[in-house]
Amino acid sequence: MTNARRHPRSTTADQLLTEVSDAVRLQEGPPGVRSVLRALRRLAPASTKDLSRATGLPVPIVAALGNELRRRGLVTKERPSRLTEAGRDLVAQLGMDLTLDATCRTCDGRELVIPEVLDEAVRRLRALMESGPAADMAIDQSHCTAETKVRRVLALLTAGALPGGSLLLVGDDDLVSLAVAVVGDVLGGPIVERVTVVDISAEILDYIQKVSAGLGTPVETVRHDLRRPLPARLHGQHDVAMTDPPYTPEGARLFLSRAVEGLRPGPAHSVFFSFGGKSPDEMLEVQREIMALGLVTNGYIRNFNEYEGSGILGGVGFFQHLLTTTSTASRQGDYGGPLYTGDKRTRQREYECVACGAQVRVGPGARWTSVAALRADGCPNCGKGPFRPGRLVPAEEAPAPAEQSPATVSTPAPSPSPASGPAPTGRTVGWHPPTPEERAALEKRAHPYVTRQADERDLPAIGAFEAEIARVSFGEDAIDDPARWATRLGRAMEKSKEGMIVAHRPGEDPVGWCWVSINQNAMTGDRYANFRSLAVSPVDNRSDVAELLLTAGLEFCLANGITEVVGRVHVGNVPMRTVYRKFGFDPTSLAMRLFLPRGER
Repeated sequence: MTNARRHPRSTTADQLLTEVSDAVRLQEGPPGVRSVLRALRRLAPASTKDLSRATGLPVPIVAALGNELRRRGLVTKERPSRLTEAGRDLVAQLGMDLTLDATCRTCDGRELVIPEVLDEAVRRLRALMESGPAADMAIDQSHCTAETKVRRVLALLTAGALPGGSLLLVGDDDLVSLAVAVVGDVLGGPIVERVTVVDISAEILDYIQKVSAGLGTPVETVRHDLRRPLPARLHGQHDVAMTDPPYTPEGARLFLSRAVEGLRPGPAHSVFFSFGGKSPDEMLEVQREIMALGLVTNGYIRNFNEYEGSGILGGVGFFQHLLTTTSTASRQGDYGGPLYTGDKRTRQREYECVACGAQVRVGPGARWTSVAALRADGCPNCGKGPFRPGRLVPAEEAPAPAEQSPATVSTPAPSPSPASGPAPTGRTVGWHPPTPEERAALEKRAHPYVTRQADERDLPAIGAFEAEIARVSFGEDAIDDPARWATRLGRAMEKSKEGMIVAHRPGEDPVGWCWVSINQNAMTGDRYANFRSLAVSPVDNRSDVAELLLTAGLEFCLANGITEVVGRVHVGNVPMRTVYRKFGFDPTSLAMRLFLPRGER
């Protein structure tokens, strides 16, 4: 414990807290700023993620607060952050110049420690996560760590909910069902009579079935949209339930309602509920939903859950043990309203690439609707990252996706299809599909190479293509590791291979690669295609193979009812610019970049 300078509390210090909280529109107000200052005093040097975990504030909010404190000379410009002399003086004036941490060093405040006998379970679960389905951030999925999975099983055992009995998992992208089975396998026998998993994802359920079959624990999987009540045969059949719902009040209410439906009648049945940190007002909504279901809190552990890839919440969430009462009941019928975080997001936020300083907008109507998607693709300027959150973009400043892409082409609408009409008025159609004769001539020029949908066997070649595209576009700043690109594209393939096309000589490795994705403008609902990649090896008929790939990509767009295609190309990539222009793409904007000397003011 340290007991440093003591200064009388000043109105100026209180005013400063108010100014900072007002500048970032902090719902928590001055107490939220105090919590960040207190955490900085205790943890320094501290990263934004460390501060988010310590305060429970989302990473973008902590980053914005840090920027405001830096502007006032209270936090160092260097990262990880420390308080400056002025910052330490402010902390002293606020009476917070005291460091005392009573957090248990063994469990780090989580109340549970994984015993050595279950280290094998952690290792096995890590391997299962690597080969399992990828998280879909669009529906608030973010896989908890292998250690968290085992801790959740230990929580069930510690609370007396296991061993024995039946467990209902309302959604299981975290693969807790496999954690229960693996722990039982390591300990020498099942620790539960029956596990029921209800999820909408066939991919997740198939994986759970395949893996659990050899582990000795009975696991039933039920594919079901939780927007509708549970199937009648699951009502009142389970002793304990667990859920990690979408991080909205609506998501909490819906998933907890389904948990209640599946539990046996009567009091003292357990529901284990995982959720992410929210503002006090949002948390009040969540707790009201819990009370409305007739549930009471029996335990609460902050930062119990650790997640991979959920940077906005600092990678952590709380774990709440709820109990049913004689008043517990679910009155939730069918639900058709907003459910996921993305459903409720209405504004874009700017993110700064730490590597090159580029400002990238993320959110509805932007090229990237989530920062997770931006991280997966890398900075559009340098291909790197990471990204530092910045300001919220006023709605009137947010352009449609087509306005953010430097090349666009309109394609004729497919026919006959009553759901689609001609290209919007005021646009010039830049490309028409080839006639059968033209297609045959193109295929002859591209011979012996043909096109097909890409798959996992192509990843090494595709990774090499992407590395070369990065070198052409970004020079020394490029991410040019083919293995890294192959891993990134492998994750994309797990979601969908549609629009991924390779050119190859039958039976041989690809000599060309094209990737087209179909997106939707979240503000207007319009669908458009994005040409993400096009590359061809230096074969003799290289330009013909490139034309064949681009034609296949545009035909894919037509088959999916797309009438507008956008693409990005580096200004120095002259061959790619030439191909775009040949196919009728028109440049619509130009990104400008300027480097300034370091250390000069």
